[in-house]
Amino acid sequence: MYIMNKHFKDAAYYARRAATHAFYGVRETLEPVETRVRRRLGYEQPEPESRVETLVSEAKAVEGEARNRVAGVTRWFRSS
Repeated sequence: MYIMNKHFKDAAYYARRAATHAFYGVRETLEPVETRVRRRLGYEQPEPESRVETLVSEAKAVEGEARNRVAGVTRWFRSS
């Protein structure tokens, strides 16, 4: 009985794996079509930021916050 159970587990694993690969294959094949349809309907997805762009924007946000805090502390010391 154990041997059959193992075979069913193996079959289920390979079926899931095959379905996942089929999904990715269809998705990759239809990607150009999806892009054309989105472009024509006006639903273009923005390009994702690269890691460098994300880090630069985060650094600028932190820099702006630091400037605001320093300005606040400077005003506080001057008013004291």
